[in-house]
Amino acid sequence: MKLYNTLTKKLETFKPINPEEVKIYTCGPTVYDYPHIGNYTSYIYWDLLIRALKKNGFTPKRVLNLTDVGHLASDADEGEDKLEKGAKREHKTVWEIAEYYSNYFLENYNKLNLTPPDIIARATDYIDEDLALIDSLTEKGYTYETSDGIYFDTSKFPTYADFARLDLDHLKAGARVDFSSEKRNISDFALWKFIKDGEDHAMRWSYRGRDGYPGWHIECATIIHEKLGETIDIHTGGIDHIPVHHTNEIAESECAFDKKMCNFWLHCNFITIDNEKVSKSLGNTYKLEDLEEKGYTPLDFKMWVLQGHFQGTRNFSFDDLSAAKSRRLNWKNKAASAYQLKNIDKNADLQEKILEAVNENLNSPEAFSIIDTNELSFEDWKFIDELFALDLTREIENLPDYVSRLISEREEARRHKNYALSDEIRDELAENNITVKDTPDGPIWQYLK
Repeated sequence: MKLYNTLTKKLETFKPINPEEVKIYTCGPTVYDYPHIGNYTSYIYWDLLIRALKKNGFTPKRVLNLTDVGHLASDADEGEDKLEKGAKREHKTVWEIAEYYSNYFLENYNKLNLTPPDIIARATDYIDEDLALIDSLTEKGYTYETSDGIYFDTSKFPTYADFARLDLDHLKAGARVDFSSEKRNISDFALWKFIKDGEDHAMRWSYRGRDGYPGWHIECATIIHEKLGETIDIHTGGIDHIPVHHTNEIAESECAFDKKMCNFWLHCNFITIDNEKVSKSLGNTYKLEDLEEKGYTPLDFKMWVLQGHFQGTRNFSFDDLSAAKSRRLNWKNKAASAYQLKNIDKNADLQEKILEAVNENLNSPEAFSIIDTNELSFEDWKFIDELFALDLTREIENLPDYVSRLISEREEARRHKNYALSDEIRDELAENNITVKDTPDGPIWQYLK
């Protein structure tokens, strides 16, 4: 299995520390608003990663975090906490906002048939551990205090710029973060923010005699250490995390624990709409419900996502989503035909080719091309479902009894040339999303949508 490693900027053969427990951390959402379809793209690709690891005989242990405090509106360690922003928008408490949008995210996560994480970690459950990590960094001389918080001194970590290949000498004030006069270096970042007099911030904890809250980056370093240990196998996220969030995670973790943080870093690219980044601030977002209202299922969207590579650029359009929906329907009907024609013997060579494609840096488009150009048995389709979780075969083996009875009654009516009854049954089958095609091999039922 080969994966492109952001750390080394090359494709590498994946070798876990322990095949029986492959430690994986996925950066989760900030739960202050409805996630849009672009937010779910990365989780679809990382689900393929988990499923592929299992097919290769590994046992993943994955942690996904939910950021429910500390993610400010900018990377400058300035501005409003996004949870506070959501609470004011909806006239609710920050705790109600966090609970509602956490549940909303996980409900849609399940609609996409995504493998549940082994551990879901909420940032607010790890405040004491955050403070212990900050104390450790302070004891080692990596922090300093300003009027508004505790900051990490990036100049004390010589390899700080390496991960994202940052040019710190030419990084102008405001290009990456707004430069504060109290910061020693433009790239320094907040580990802990103090609440200013008069500042409305409901989530607060006492530290050094003042109320405050954690910086965004500290939660991931803390959770990884607490739940997975000091060096993990794989860390996943979006490409937007590379220059700030993940760079800062590495600095915090490796300085605190004197160990390499992670061996493989995987980052997926954005999708765009009208060739612009999908962004709530731009107002060009769609929720999964928006797609459902237009007649598409979450799994149609998942099909569209997997048709492209996780590192590639993708522009979303409803025409392309319609094509993905048709492709998925075609696959379901091919699986249904194979099942009815008793074509059930597994093709081990073909399954190996599909897995080999996925093993080459999660190349789902190549795997899909192999699927399209080969005849597959029902067992092969079940294998495809195990790998991509597109729900192609579950309903086929569980066709309702009354639908099976209607299909038999239609055939009986046709044999007796009772075409009026046959047409009535056809209409009733259509109401149940089923049509029947007459083929040289006999009648074959198919899905309508």
